[in-house]
Amino acid sequence: MTALDKMIREIKDLTPMPAVANRLLEIVEKPDSSMNDITRIIQYDPVMTVDILKICNSAYLGLKMPAESIKDAVNMLGTDQIIELALVKSSAKVLSGPRKGYGLEQGDMWRYSVSSAVIAKQVALRLGLSNKSTIFTAALIKDIGKIILEKYVFKDFKKINTLVKNDGYSFREAEKKVLGIDHAEMGALIGKIWGFSPRMVKLIQHHHLRDESMMNDKEVAAVYLADCICMMMGDGVGADGLSYRFKDQLMKIHSVSHSDITGIMAECGVNMNEVKILLEMA
Repeated sequence: MTALDKMIREIKDLTPMPAVANRLLEIVEKPDSSMNDITRIIQYDPVMTVDILKICNSAYLGLKMPAESIKDAVNMLGTDQIIELALVKSSAKVLSGPRKGYGLEQGDMWRYSVSSAVIAKQVALRLGLSNKSTIFTAALIKDIGKIILEKYVFKDFKKINTLVKNDGYSFREAEKKVLGIDHAEMGALIGKIWGFSPRMVKLIQHHHLRDESMMNDKEVAAVYLADCICMMMGDGVGADGLSYRFKDQLMKIHSVSHSDITGIMAECGVNMNEVKILLEMA
């Protein structure tokens, strides 16, 4: 059995995203999904229902009438915010653990993923994309391949780091050279096995823009830019954080200015603080 075969077998033992999260991923991909579709999914998950109602009825939101059901919560907060809060809460169990191979302590990967998702939504707005929840979700789960690869990266970190420091490789390129697969490709494999849509798999696979022919794809560009901006901000970044090359041609293609990036970074601080407050209430 090759090392790659062994890695693929490990995917089957990986703690999956909760069922409610997988159903919400399907909803995100369907622009014609209704409020009732979202309500039906969440209301059968008692833990998620409690969390959403606690958030919705918090003093922070200052709602006059308390939400008594998920339908009330969706009416009060809107479908996008309910989906995003549910996915952020659901992803915590999968993404929160330490990933020593990447120099990530407990909670670092999840915090980085949430920050990246919040930024991705802002980038999607800048690029005029209507499917903001899809972009948010892809950015949230794009690094899921690190869960499988981290112990292999830990074992071969010296070889990977030598390629980065001495030979000018990006971290992803060095991963691929040493391990035969990089974390974006592994994430795409996990997505296929877990039944993610082809579009979600594509966004995970190309979030480091390995294939520059994808540069014109606005959805890929949004997730890629969000990841780069998140690295610049440095919150929850691991050992690989500064070992990537930024493809500035993408900014020209999609008419994104340096002032746009600065504005997104400023907005992110405010938005992340709001997310943090809401999550602490659940």
